[in-house]
Amino acid sequence: MSQPATLDAWLAHCERLHPKNIDLTLERSLRVKQRLGLAFQVPVITVAGTNGKGSTCAMLEAIALQAGYRVGLYSKPHFVHFEERCRVNGSMAVAADLLPHFEAVELARGDVALTYFEFTTLAIMRLMSQAPLDLVILEVGLGGRLDTVNVIDADCAVITSIDLDHTDYLGPDRESIGREKAAIMRPAKPVVVSDPMPPHSLADHAQQIGADLWRIGRDFNHSGDKQQWSWAGRDKRFNGLAYPALRGANQLLNASGALAAFEALRDRLPVTAQAIRNGLALVELPGRFQIVPGQPTLVLDVAHNPHAVAALSQNLDQMGFFPRTHGVFGVMSDKDIPAIIGRMAALVDHWHFCDLPIARAASAVELQALLQRLALPGPGPVSSQCHPDPSSALRAAIAAADPADRIVVFGSFYTVGGVLKDGLPRLTAKHIG
Repeated sequence: MSQPATLDAWLAHCERLHPKNIDLTLERSLRVKQRLGLAFQVPVITVAGTNGKGSTCAMLEAIALQAGYRVGLYSKPHFVHFEERCRVNGSMAVAADLLPHFEAVELARGDVALTYFEFTTLAIMRLMSQAPLDLVILEVGLGGRLDTVNVIDADCAVITSIDLDHTDYLGPDRESIGREKAAIMRPAKPVVVSDPMPPHSLADHAQQIGADLWRIGRDFNHSGDKQQWSWAGRDKRFNGLAYPALRGANQLLNASGALAAFEALRDRLPVTAQAIRNGLALVELPGRFQIVPGQPTLVLDVAHNPHAVAALSQNLDQMGFFPRTHGVFGVMSDKDIPAIIGRMAALVDHWHFCDLPIARAASAVELQALLQRLALPGPGPVSSQCHPDPSSALRAAIAAADPADRIVVFGSFYTVGGVLKDGLPRLTAKHIG
């Protein structure tokens, strides 16, 4: 049988290899990693957590690039193009550059039935292991202990906020989930925890294996006023920092964790205060409280669990006055949807529920029925509609909105990605022209 010739064909091949989308084990990935001889000769930072992983990775990348380092970043999922998952020196990977690494994984796996996630992760890591880089940043997917990224022994681990998500796989409480995330730690290596109230399981595991635990509030901290902020670590201090370009109430926690990682690796990856300032000023990350100016204002956010939606609602509340808020929402059925809707109910006047192109998603009709059953008080009279996809939901929201209103597209990556597939929407109210 001939091998696939395009990236799309390879991705379709990966989807057929294993009967399950999620089948948690490291055994398959470890076997193929060893056959590939996959290893990194430069520092590796792995980043795990429930929320804040993407922001932390983006800040690490931006600061390192401003410091003059060559950087590889693996993050997921993607919004529109698979190549978004692999960035080399700040640019999305070229599809043709990925093909030889898919071929190498296919050759090495033999009869091992890798999942889509395992296969693609190994291919991207192989590309970065052979690229001329100074730093590799790997975002951990579901959990940590059994995530394919965990086949790599990182030089520094970062663990962001821990909250309830994927409880069917990771356990029913923060302590259980913390144990899964803690498995990315390595003996005698630094692990940065930027959750201000971490589960005890993180510190317990660090002590058990002899990891060098850096905790916010103890080993590093931040302070600031409306104009600037400061960061202090064990031996370093940075003053007069501009706030990160990423919006949101939790971004200083993520930025503080990123700076702690650089201090922990300062012997190998020193960074200057100016590189930090420039990196934080220039960092970009689509879909994380991303405000698109226009009439009406558009907000994009991939908040899809109660903790992330709580941060989104707080951020929305601080935006100022809008006569009405229109919510475009689609989400996976395994999420705590009642809690998510409950967090947003006080803000959303008009709900536009949408179907998503994946079997795990809750249908728009199911979401609408749940909203009606919950009967939560809104900011005023609440209405809802169902749509076959995020794009049509956004078009309907635009048609219903006045120029001074705002539209919030949130939930799954598929929801935000569905409105980004034709480019970043720029809204112009219908009676402004």
